[in-house]
Amino acid sequence: MKILRLWILLLVPMLSVQAKARIDTLSVENISTESEYTPLEEVEDIDDNALQVQAKGFLDTYHAVRTEGKTDWMASRTRARGEVKIEKGTASLFLSVNATYNGILKERTGVELREAYLSYAKGNFDLRVGRQIIVWGVADAIRVTDRVSPFDYTEFLAQDYDDIRIPVNALRAKYTLHSVTFEAVCNPVVDFFVLPTNERNPWAVRLPYVSLPYTIDLESGKPEKRFGNMEFGGKITVNLRGIDFSVSALRTWNKMPALCLLLSEDGQSLQVNGKYRRMTMLGADCSLPIGQFVFRGEIAGCIGEAQGGGLGQDVARRNTLNALVGMDWYPSNDWNVSMQYCHKYTSGNIDGLSVRRNAGLATARISKELLRNTLKLSTFAYIDVTNGGVFNRFSASYSLNDQIELTAGHDFFHADKGVFAMYGENSEAWIKMKYSF
Repeated sequence: MKILRLWILLLVPMLSVQAKARIDTLSVENISTESEYTPLEEVEDIDDNALQVQAKGFLDTYHAVRTEGKTDWMASRTRARGEVKIEKGTASLFLSVNATYNGILKERTGVELREAYLSYAKGNFDLRVGRQIIVWGVADAIRVTDRVSPFDYTEFLAQDYDDIRIPVNALRAKYTLHSVTFEAVCNPVVDFFVLPTNERNPWAVRLPYVSLPYTIDLESGKPEKRFGNMEFGGKITVNLRGIDFSVSALRTWNKMPALCLLLSEDGQSLQVNGKYRRMTMLGADCSLPIGQFVFRGEIAGCIGEAQGGGLGQDVARRNTLNALVGMDWYPSNDWNVSMQYCHKYTSGNIDGLSVRRNAGLATARISKELLRNTLKLSTFAYIDVTNGGVFNRFSASYSLNDQIELTAGHDFFHADKGVFAMYGENSEAWIKMKYSF
């Protein structure tokens, strides 16, 4: 049955392309036979209202093996993605489907509807309703104001960043007036981070600093799916000559769970519970290109953000301030250098909480394209400034042609404490092959 579903997914784009060709042919034939009697203005209207079908997709396979300690498989998955966009006049429908076979995490094998939304765009107004990915802010691979679409950490950061984002079932409306764009977002049922807890997953959440056995529950603490728990907010973006900036506000939740540790009655084990609390985010960002450089900044104040408690302590709500500065440099000869630093400040009394007053996270990226842009070498690192940890991904990608791309790389983890400490033995070598159609 799974193989049959995979073949159906692969056939959808091909049939859609044939449908598009048939529709376009019929449209041309109809216009040709009636052109003797149809004014030019009506012909243009027919073209604008003709049904258009666009289809594309890819097939990729990714495999990784551990390079520290025991040599075992860290990931082995093959995926087919099909995307179809149907347009008629001012309305359109977009569908994106994944069919995945995962050799390590069997529960991840299956067919998944990734995005499915209806769009209506006329003049300066744009409305989108359905399952979609919403991206805010200007930061690269760091969440500051980008808090609408949560992340899937089933394989932590060992995925493409675009694949980590989780679509949300939302209504998004935009209206553009000259250089100003007004955006409103409403998410009736909030989605949260996906964190693996199954020990069979090498990327499962672990507490390396805890000596007692423990169980983790991240589901029972989630808020009820009711109208009062919906997520809503808006953003105003201004695009001027030489600078772009925006301000935003979002009534949301802490989508990354705050952990609460409870000792069992016999004192022999721990129960780790994920907690979620209402909070408000107020943010702003800007992007400023100057010559070969692009400077960017982003800031977000979170009012009432949930903070994890120490042993026997419940989570508490504190106000936090997150600020990021970054720079991209595009010198000649296809080089790219990017650096960012993000600082988080937590206010109020933090005694008994598993949080620091000040915390810093930095990123660095260097890439170079060679052989007429067919070979790309890249290294990207997260640097935990507070705890001294690092995660670095090096990759070399070669395009055989416009459809086939081969990539190999290595992920390196090093940390004694902090988030990266739980993945200290997860350094891996990996290969990826992708065919686009």
